Amino acid sequence: MKPMKMIAALGFAALIAGCATTDTASRNAPFDTPKTSAAPTAQALDGQSIFEATAPSWNVQRVNVTVPETLVVSEANSYYPSGDIVWRGDPAGDRHAQVKAIFETAMARGTSDMNAGQPVTLDVQVLRFHALTEKTRYTIGGIHSISFGVTLRDANSGALLGESRVVKADLRGFGGQQAIDAERAGLTQKVRITDHLAKVIEAELVTADGYTNQRLGLVQAINNTF
Repeated sequence: MKPMKMIAALGFAALIAGCATTDTASRNAPFDTPKTSAAPTAQALDGQSIFEATAPSWNVQRVNVTVPETLVVSEANSYYPSGDIVWRGDPAGDRHAQVKAIFETAMARGTSDMNAGQPVTLDVQVLRFHALTEKTRYTIGGIHSISFGVTLRDANSGALLGESRVVKADLRGFGGQQAIDAERAGLTQKVRITDHLAKVIEAELVTADGYTNQRLGLVQAINNTF
């Protein structure tokens, strides 16, 4: 990397780090739930999974979305506020409920054609929903940093079908003129994120290896350190 580019990259990283607020994000804390619960466990990342080998066919009969109240909401208009939920795509209000509505729409859309195979219930727990603030969206842009847990259960017995899984579903967020042009074309943050999550859950359930998170460069790497 040329010296000037390296200096610029390091300066940008410092800028973002310096703009974080004192909110404490809970996403790095382990989430510990009973095996009979709908929420995934941290151990879901290890060992065999229902999503490995060949991908089975599912008949998704129900989707349950939870957005724990323990997720910290930040309304700070800085370049990169701390917190688990950062959302400006709806009017000020209950951000947990707004994020839940986005996920419910996206999960329903992404599983709408899954009506053959074993009848299942899909449980989704939001772990992180960090979209762009006004300051970031109308200047440099950034990354919509999103992660959630998924668990499949037999629709009749409620029995767990293999291990739960944590899905990382980052999406590049538009900035500056690109964001303005997208808004005018109807491609709001809400529209883009909802469409993206629908495609993510479809890939997660119908491909053998599940969804693979996009590689979005330096800003994404910095996001993952907070």
